[in-house]
Amino acid sequence: MSCNLIFVTNDPKGTTGPIRQVSVVSTGTVSIHPEHVAATRTPMFWWLSTSRRWTPPLPINVYVIEHERGLVLFDTGQDRASVTDAGYFPGGVTGMLYDRLARFDIGSADTLTAQLAAAGHDIADVRVAVLSHLHQDHIGGLRELTGAEIVVSREEWRTLGRPLPAARGLLRAHIDLPGLRWRHVDPGPVHDPRIAPFTTGHDLFGDGSLLLLPTPGHTPGSLSLLVRATGQPPLLMVGDLTYDADLLRDGHVPGVGKRRRLDETTEAINLLRERNPGLLVLPAHDPGAASRLAPVTRALGERRGTAA
Repeated sequence: MSCNLIFVTNDPKGTTGPIRQVSVVSTGTVSIHPEHVAATRTPMFWWLSTSRRWTPPLPINVYVIEHERGLVLFDTGQDRASVTDAGYFPGGVTGMLYDRLARFDIGSADTLTAQLAAAGHDIADVRVAVLSHLHQDHIGGLRELTGAEIVVSREEWRTLGRPLPAARGLLRAHIDLPGLRWRHVDPGPVHDPRIAPFTTGHDLFGDGSLLLLPTPGHTPGSLSLLVRATGQPPLLMVGDLTYDADLLRDGHVPGVGKRRRLDETTEAINLLRERNPGLLVLPAHDPGAASRLAPVTRALGERRGTAA
């Protein structure tokens, strides 16, 4: 039996040097039901079937990290084929649930390749793509990432093999694709008091700058990514643990997932915030995430320009 012990030895301010830039791109927008954003007492399948209200369009964020060892993505967005290919989603009752779950707007310039190019990156330069979880709007760029290593938690990957994956939001035909290089990670012990109450994680490059934390609730194997760049506040990219960082701060959880686990993970993230003043929480669909990240992006850009 292997033991995944991680000893983080970066500087005492909780930052490391290898992060050169952090930015965000969006592969289109999605509208969901308000009950999806913030849980109510109404059972999910009831509001999913009956709700007539939709949120304004929300971004489908992909976070882009320039690390000294290569380009890293957190999530890969939604596939444009989901709005152009009539056979993308399953049919029957399951297909009706997908129709009720979300409304997407994804233009020809919203593909992952096009969005990275607009930000000055070649998709061929992506070294690692970390998936917060395996739902459709986080795995959409996989077809475009045949040169990258795809990282997902082993627990999340196991869910793909359980009965009726499509009914649980997992479109295996768009996930388990030929030619992809997968790495399934198991969070192990982390000896770093700055991440308390978390005691397990996975150090992506072994330098403490990119630390994957287990944040189950929305799905059993959901991961978040803690990014620590020199001289900047720590960043926590949380996938769909919340759709609004302010809601998470106030203890509200979304309407999709296991409520008890969502509550536990939300409490843990808020304790992490208390121990790390200035921590920026960056969800996948929070309209305010890009503006919160912008000062960090500017500061890192200025620092790099000065260094040059």
